[in-house]
Amino acid sequence: MRHLLKLQDLTREDILSILNLADQLKFERINGVQKDYLKGKKMGLIFQKASTRTRVSFEVGIYELGGYGLFLSSNDLQIGRGEPVQDTARVLSRYLDGIMIRTFEQQEVEDLAKYGSIPVINGLTDYAHPCQVLADLMTVREYKGSFKGLKMAFIGDGNNMANSLIVGCIKMGMSFAIACPKGYEPDAAIMAWAKENGDFTITESVEEAISGADVVYTDVWASMGQESERLKRAEAFKGYQVNKECMTYAKPDAMVMHCLPAHRGEEITEDVFEAHAKEIFDEAENRLHAQKAVMVKLLK
Repeated sequence: MRHLLKLQDLTREDILSILNLADQLKFERINGVQKDYLKGKKMGLIFQKASTRTRVSFEVGIYELGGYGLFLSSNDLQIGRGEPVQDTARVLSRYLDGIMIRTFEQQEVEDLAKYGSIPVINGLTDYAHPCQVLADLMTVREYKGSFKGLKMAFIGDGNNMANSLIVGCIKMGMSFAIACPKGYEPDAAIMAWAKENGDFTITESVEEAISGADVVYTDVWASMGQESERLKRAEAFKGYQVNKECMTYAKPDAMVMHCLPAHRGEEITEDVFEAHAKEIFDEAENRLHAQKAVMVKLLK
């Protein structure tokens, strides 16, 4: 494992290795064990999209591992003024030990890895969100014990979260169902891969998708960069809400997960969110542990 660009690049064994290390690092943190796994390592954190969890978890994570994180806003970098990504990659490779980037285009992440000589971590693109899904899988295993026989239902937009969750769940042996309106499906190539490699369902019916689910997942209807589509999307996603009624079709002990931030009253109701707040915020915390594991794997 040289980079973390998208989950398609990882094997099931790669993912398990990251999750096992994340569990160890979480245990050490809870018990006050401080180990400088990445003493002296320098991580550049490039942000072209706003962030709460990604920025804080990476900055805290590299610090707790004994390294140093440099917050690099695109407003302050020449890449934000048109410098080719291949030039930025080659320059930063002379200064840093690794790069995390949160941006729009997946190709930008791929090019950083191609032209640079240090590990690159995808902190989010419009196509994929691998760090979030590693934290999600970590949380599912914490609550359910294993992945065997589990079903995840995703309700809402076939966005970067859906793309990465499909890959992560299928690779770990879970079944996956998504309910979304026509025109808002996940990436076609990812769906084709999922159908060939696991138990995958796409439907316009929330009831069909959520029936018998062990894990119910949702995300905002309009992601960053889609603000101009907010009203159009609100109309399209009417009926694609995680609420008490639809939860009656899931298993009685079903988890509810959300990558946050949540728009209560849109993709999820206040009562369902609060009833499942523990797993949602455990999921958010696990971003820290999963990303620390990725950094140790790539930088140590």
